[in-house]
Amino acid sequence: MKNTVITTLILLSCFLATGQKLSKNKKAIIASVENHKNELIRISDSIWALAETAFNEKGSSKILADYAEKNGLKVTRGVADIPTAFIATYGSGKPVISILGEFDALPGISQKTTPVKEPYKEGAAGHGCGHNMFGTSSLGAAIAIKELMDAGEIKGTVKFLGTPAEEKYFAKVWMVKAGLWDDVDVNISWHPSAVIEADVQSGLSLIDFIVEFYGQTAHASADPWNGKSASDALELYTTGINYYREHILPSSRIHYHIQDGGQVVNVVPDYAKLWVRVRDPKRKIMLPTYERVKEMAEGAAIMADVDYKISLVSGIYETLVNRSGGEIMQANLELLGPITYTEEETAFGKAIQKATGKPEVGMDSKIYPLKETEETPGGGSTDVGDVSWNVPNINLGVTVAPKDTPWHSWAVVACGGMSIGHKGMVYAAKAMGMTMLDLFENPKMVTKVKEEFKTRKGDEVYEPMIDGPAPINGN
Repeated sequence: MKNTVITTLILLSCFLATGQKLSKNKKAIIASVENHKNELIRISDSIWALAETAFNEKGSSKILADYAEKNGLKVTRGVADIPTAFIATYGSGKPVISILGEFDALPGISQKTTPVKEPYKEGAAGHGCGHNMFGTSSLGAAIAIKELMDAGEIKGTVKFLGTPAEEKYFAKVWMVKAGLWDDVDVNISWHPSAVIEADVQSGLSLIDFIVEFYGQTAHASADPWNGKSASDALELYTTGINYYREHILPSSRIHYHIQDGGQVVNVVPDYAKLWVRVRDPKRKIMLPTYERVKEMAEGAAIMADVDYKISLVSGIYETLVNRSGGEIMQANLELLGPITYTEEETAFGKAIQKATGKPEVGMDSKIYPLKETEETPGGGSTDVGDVSWNVPNINLGVTVAPKDTPWHSWAVVACGGMSIGHKGMVYAAKAMGMTMLDLFENPKMVTKVKEEFKTRKGDEVYEPMIDGPAPINGN
């Protein structure tokens, strides 16, 4: 009885917010998410507490896959030769609508659900990008669609893809190569955010590679002339990168992380290693920069008289925008209306803003209009981009943290384990479920989305930027 009353109030608020009428099946989507809400929150909080990093998400993957199986979806685990990747499907025939679910955490940002910096577990990982909510919400939407199929209201196939390692290795690239989207008509995705919007902005393409230098050890004081310093090469290389930054386009980025610069001060090091990343909003601009940065590694090796090796980790495409899909999502956001927050949640949000040096304005709950241009991509990158170059992708952002909150930080971890994050997660499940429903019910919508995809992709031939199997052991 209690759930029925809550669902009725939610449906009424949706109607009052927009003046539009919810269809019977959209009411059913909302009701399904509400019925599963407590379990979805429990799952999200469990993944939040586990906070497992790239390719280590054994517990998180199992929780999601088990819940999909419990609700009648057919689960295949370990797809694309990745132990923590899985697919959960239901139904048969066309259309095939897929939905993405991420669940990996970021190292070193463990945090309690408090608005001041306070590790949940010292030195551990934390969900500073909200992936504990990402996979859980998407699964909730998939289950809602499955229940409508069971009721005989819609036909087709729903396909949930559990996608690990988005923060580091970009597992979706290997999953794309394995053909897991080959039968899909349209893909749905979302990402935790500080605003609610149908996301029609692209991201940055990037490529990751490892540079290793090999020299000769010697006593750093007694006979340094007998040594060939790998760390000298590393320093020369990073100096070259830093000077090169001035001469690349303002849109491009180069990052590096030194992983090994030598072990002790009194030995000329014979080994050095760093991780390098190159980005740009356009892959065709990023690739020449990548080639130049690789050449600089050879130059550094020559100057230090050492050998070197370059190993590709992976690379990802910028996201291919689909405005037709964005319009469908936008209409559903307007049907749902804004998220409402309690006084306690607003105070929590303001405390987070105070602790991170931001204006104390609280939560941003409004529905943003569809952006008119895609000329200003976000500063981040995602392997959703590779999916979007193989199948039309509809993307969504939903508020799970206060306005201007630093992302990939303890502040997002804090919100993701409490009611602010829970509300965003539940809202996203409803919005995505309703959008998927539109696609199942309206073949013309699917056709329009697919036609735009073909036009935007043009004659571009997708080439996955990987070499060999996924580095599931971190190698």
